[in-house]
Amino acid sequence: MNVHRAGRPIIVVCAAGLALLFVGLAHAGDDVSPARQRELVHLVRQDCGACHGLTLQGGLGAPLTAVALRDKPADGLAATILHGRPGTAMPPFKSMLDEAEAQWIAAQLLKGFPREN
Repeated sequence: MNVHRAGRPIIVVCAAGLALLFVGLAHAGDDVSPARQRELVHLVRQDCGACHGLTLQGGLGAPLTAVALRDKPADGLAATILHGRPGTAMPPFKSMLDEAEAQWIAAQLLKGFPREN
């Protein structure tokens, strides 16, 4: 019985953390207009697709599918988008994107990137 009680705070903390993550993802991109979202979809499909495959299934770069990214945190993905990966072919996009746009892209990648309209 005491083993379950001792584990309860960890479960509560994990559940609270997951709830905050999902709330954050739900609001990621609230500051990104629908017109800019369409531009970002095009950017990801074309610019990111050049290395990660036009369908984001992988190429020179790793796949960017929801399945491939399922264990990656959104903030880490956004940081990689903005700052690149030094020593690799992944360039930084901070000259073209702001934090909200990188967060929006990361959230879209984690739930399955939309098709271009």
